[in-house]
Amino acid sequence: MKVSTRGDYASRALLSLALHDSSDVPTSVRDIAERTGLPQPYLEQILLALKGAGLVRSKRGVGGGYVLARSPETITLAQIVSAVDGPIVAGEFGEPHADGACDHEGQCVLLAFWAEVGEKRRQHLSSFTLADMVLKVQGSGPAAAVVDDEPPVALSGAMARSSAR
Repeated sequence: MKVSTRGDYASRALLSLALHDSSDVPTSVRDIAERTGLPQPYLEQILLALKGAGLVRSKRGVGGGYVLARSPETITLAQIVSAVDGPIVAGEFGEPHADGACDHEGQCVLLAFWAEVGEKRRQHLSSFTLADMVLKVQGSGPAAAVVDDEPPVALSGAMARSSAR
């Protein structure tokens, strides 16, 4: 799975907010950009998307900026990535057909596999919270599992029989 620049930047921005959490004291976009090394104009766009997803709140004017809308324990990496990149899927393949109504050989089986791969990705990213990342930065969190490639997807009963043919 390749995480987009937007997904990476959004994660870094929220991690910065979580690391410097001062309750309801907003952090300016400029301060977040300086701390993270991210370009401020692009960061502004990303923060607007995160606001639209309900992950941050903003305050305008002097002393304005952004704060987390929820506690870091309730914000997952999947939510952050989805907020800026859209749904986490394996590709643009559509939904599996019902009742074997496939147009082409093997299409239904592959569509089901791609849907399962997307679900596994969502589940994996949902297993990491912003709080986990804060603990890791502070040196007290569990070691994160680094995934170089997606693990093989186990075939469920009907899928295993279909692919054996």
